[in-house]
Amino acid sequence: MKTLVIIIHPDLKNSIINKRWIEELKKHPEKYLLHDLHSVYPDENIDVEKEKQLLETHDSIIFQFPFYWFNSPPLFKKWLDEVLTHGWAYGSKSGYKLSNKKIALSIAAGINEEDYSLTGRYKYTLEQLTAPFEVTFNYIKADYKPLFAFYGAENNATPERIEKSAHDYISFIEQL
Repeated sequence: MKTLVIIIHPDLKNSIINKRWIEELKKHPEKYLLHDLHSVYPDENIDVEKEKQLLETHDSIIFQFPFYWFNSPPLFKKWLDEVLTHGWAYGSKSGYKLSNKKIALSIAAGINEEDYSLTGRYKYTLEQLTAPFEVTFNYIKADYKPLFAFYGAENNATPERIEKSAHDYISFIEQL
């Protein structure tokens, strides 16, 4: 079964990291279904039933996005609010439709990894800053996996690092 990769990038045409990851994923159409939320919903009017159907038909789901202002793009929050509904994703009579589905985040962070540490510039790790996603996915009984990240997109995105990250990303997904 294919892995569903939900891409949430408000400016993909000017992306470096996310665009390269997508290029790598597209080399394996038999393994990955790419779903670009900003392309599908330019007006941000989410087709909730379509989204639920996509989620129900995949056992592994990756949310791929840039990390800025210490969070995800706003469309991801809107998507979570509208798609993960009571009675479908959670609740005593929901059947927990995403129960045991593998879910992970794939993040391009502009800041260097050492800045995302307890002793670094921002005093928190990326895992700590993304804890609300982990709590959300655990709440709906999904099988939340550790995140994949590219650090230093703003000042340390050398062609060699970007290329290595694209191959590492594929390996990460295959090991879920």
